[in-house]
Amino acid sequence: MSSSFSSFSPRDRRLGNWNIQQLPATPGRFVRFFINNFKGWYLAILLLQIAAVVCAILIPYGLGLITRTVSNGLQAEQAFTVLKWPLALFGGLLVCEVLFTRAAAGCHIHVLPLQRRTVTHVVYAYLQQHSHRFISNEFAGALAHRVSEVALGVNQTLSILLFDLIPLLVTLSLATALLWTASPLMAAFMAGWSALFIAVCYLLARRSHPLAQQYSAARSISSGKVVDAVSNLANIRLFARHAFEHRYLGSFLDKEVAAAYRSLGYMEKIRWFQTSCGVLLKLGLLLLALYLWRNQRIDIAGFVMSTSLSLLIISDVGNLSRRFLEFFEATGNIANGVRTLIRPHEVIDRPDAKPLQVQSGAIEFRDVGFSYGGNQAIFQHLNIVIPAGQKVGLVGTSGSGKSTLLSLLLRLYDVQDGEVLIDGVDVRSVTQHSLHQQIGLIPQEPGLFHRSIRENIHYGRLDASMEEVAEAIHRAGAREFIESMEQGYESLVGERGVKLSGGQRQRIAIARVLLKNAPILVMDEATSSLDSITERYIQDKLDEIMEDKTVLVVAHRLSTVAHLDRILVFSKGRVVEDGSHAQLLNRGGYYAQLWNQQFSDDLGEVV
Repeated sequence: MSSSFSSFSPRDRRLGNWNIQQLPATPGRFVRFFINNFKGWYLAILLLQIAAVVCAILIPYGLGLITRTVSNGLQAEQAFTVLKWPLALFGGLLVCEVLFTRAAAGCHIHVLPLQRRTVTHVVYAYLQQHSHRFISNEFAGALAHRVSEVALGVNQTLSILLFDLIPLLVTLSLATALLWTASPLMAAFMAGWSALFIAVCYLLARRSHPLAQQYSAARSISSGKVVDAVSNLANIRLFARHAFEHRYLGSFLDKEVAAAYRSLGYMEKIRWFQTSCGVLLKLGLLLLALYLWRNQRIDIAGFVMSTSLSLLIISDVGNLSRRFLEFFEATGNIANGVRTLIRPHEVIDRPDAKPLQVQSGAIEFRDVGFSYGGNQAIFQHLNIVIPAGQKVGLVGTSGSGKSTLLSLLLRLYDVQDGEVLIDGVDVRSVTQHSLHQQIGLIPQEPGLFHRSIRENIHYGRLDASMEEVAEAIHRAGAREFIESMEQGYESLVGERGVKLSGGQRQRIAIARVLLKNAPILVMDEATSSLDSITERYIQDKLDEIMEDKTVLVVAHRLSTVAHLDRILVFSKGRVVEDGSHAQLLNRGGYYAQLWNQQFSDDLGEVV
């Protein structure tokens, strides 16, 4: 699938293509990338705005024509006859300015929400393709804030360009040309002032750019801290850490306030400078026009036109003093978002990647070497062969490599050496999407959306019928507790499923995996947080799921894997024992020691 959004079909653009592999990594190229999707609309807005500016600039010229006609000793009875065309021109310019301005605004109203939707959709799609490592290292709230700020920044940048900066350049250019018709000296004064003013404003605004970026970054961090704190309100309450969290959040809010003072304070200084320059222009043009009129180098019409133009330009310059700074703030938000989000993807599909078609479900780790970020190696020359349909338990102490093995199978990380094979096919040679379609995962803490129970279960297979969903719920033993809830299947589970008990969440997860019906099943400490009675109930349901599947089960409690076909015992990234539960006990090795230790601990708890 193409990674360039501009090459999508119209349907792709409406729905949003989720497989985005590349996006521009600089603010300017990023904005241009998204202009292409609505370039017809933006061209229309630009032309309408230029037309409106031309009309606005010609209004003082029309006023000058009327003034010249009146000043030439016009008789009262001749007024309407002589002034007919100058008045028609003046009135037509007024009407056209309004029509062109409102037409441009109408186009903008149409394209603005579409552009925001497009940017949000595409950037979120790019974010989806980031690795497990990237997502784990960032605040979810900060990432969401970045996506929102980038979309808003693109809209603000384009709005300021189309409605302020480009029209101002047209205004200054036309004003200079009109002044030339009255007096080349006034035109030269206007041109010199405009060039100097724009250059100084640009340099000052560029200096404000890093301050705006720092302010944006501080806002993102404090937003992420708020989301993190809100997600852990239960912990804050149970540990009685309200005051600590107030101080902790306050420290980041203080940094945000300090960054705001630096950025906004500098911007206010620039506004003072720009306003002062506008006053100087107004006085300068007025005094120069009076001087030229007194010396009969311009007539009264030229005087009226030049002073009217100066008032018009001052109004635009005063608006520029605000919009110029907002432009750099918007581009700063884009830069921050691009810097955070638009990084190269760590785990990507090969250009020739094919969909994975699992025939039997055999798994092999062949001479695998892996480490996290260049740290000490987790695996070195690891070799494991799991025949199709075999149920395998993975046990060992924390940090021995069990969960890492599952992550490599799911391709959350890529191996540095060797291969991970499914039915003899390297998982790096297939698309990640198809790989994950062929593997069902039940983690220790099932990830539930803050949506209804039905929606969470339906997530396993979106095209499943309600009869199939109901069957999965029945097989997972979840029907009774679901039907006892006030809204039944439509009951909201709360953020990450907090409104359900641990056993209920696991049954929802089991029903979801049952509905998915993938040929390979992976369970990572799926019952470790449950009481023994609930664990036994869930385990019976899991045994049903395991039928006709290749299964990998990571478990801390050895009783969870004792009935499986095979158990692999890990220690420091190596498989130190391999066999069935009975074989490993008879061997009297490391597994037997772990089993006896757990048995003694469980017996002590009962006593």
